[in-house]
Amino acid sequence: MAAVAGAGISGLAAAGAARLAYSALNRYPPGGPKAWSRTNHRGEPVTLLEGPAAACGAIAGALAQAGLQSAASPAEARAAWRAAAAITVAGAGAAAFGAYDDLAGSSDRRGFRGHLGALRQGEVTTGAVKLGGIGATGLASAALTGGNAVDFVINAGLVAGFANLLNLLDLRPGRAIKAAVASGTLIVLSRSLAPDTPGLAGTAVVPPLAAALALLPEDLGERAMLGDAGANALGAMLGAAASGLPRSARVALLAGTAGLTAASEKVSFTAVIGRTPALRRLDLLGRRPPSPPPPIVIPVQRGAGHAADTDVAPPRE
Repeated sequence: MAAVAGAGISGLAAAGAARLAYSALNRYPPGGPKAWSRTNHRGEPVTLLEGPAAACGAIAGALAQAGLQSAASPAEARAAWRAAAAITVAGAGAAAFGAYDDLAGSSDRRGFRGHLGALRQGEVTTGAVKLGGIGATGLASAALTGGNAVDFVINAGLVAGFANLLNLLDLRPGRAIKAAVASGTLIVLSRSLAPDTPGLAGTAVVPPLAAALALLPEDLGERAMLGDAGANALGAMLGAAASGLPRSARVALLAGTAGLTAASEKVSFTAVIGRTPALRRLDLLGRRPPSPPPPIVIPVQRGAGHAADTDVAPPRE
């Protein structure tokens, strides 16, 4: 009960900190509002400030959770702060490298193939810097979670893999946050089946999810988006939280993450979601209705001696 209460309090702290950070960043955006403004899939302007705000809130919640869990004994205090450090390093590192790509990057190169292809030609893209930086972040976070060499490699892969995968999903309003909630639920359920496994508790997912959910109305309302900073940070923190799972579960998660990442080089997730009814309904949940396509203008010849006229066909559904 104490752990559940602590998770609830840390979740409230994360949500409150995320909202405060979002308000402050919108009032005083670093570099000015134009630096964080982007055009979404509708062609409308949105801000990327949701990402840094979500990362700040999640880190604040993780630190609050450690403080609440460390009151029992010195040993528990050390374990709690070690776990908080792993989560914080994962989130802060991924957010920093993601923000760098948000602000300095371009869309000329995409995906692993694009960035690695650029490297082969001697071009170091911001995306390549981000990939390397998040990889290093995963190694640092994994070193804090402990375990042997095999666990270290798996845990580092989970941090980097989750960070990249969640970013691949941040293409439509609310999609990345919904995927994060589904992943976090899976982590909690898997952790509950192995309560004696050493490592982070299942409640470690609460602060990042609470911070993201606090900003979900901005995301679904298409006023803001996570961007690389937010999606990478949220994914990295969930990857760090998954280090508390049994090794078999972590290997399965890592394999699934790697498989989906590889598939993204060949398949459009948006296209797959669009043609899968259940996924499409979930993806549209809470979102604004899709914009109707423009009408099709069909030239109609009115006959000799008359100027050409046009008929307007109704929009396609």
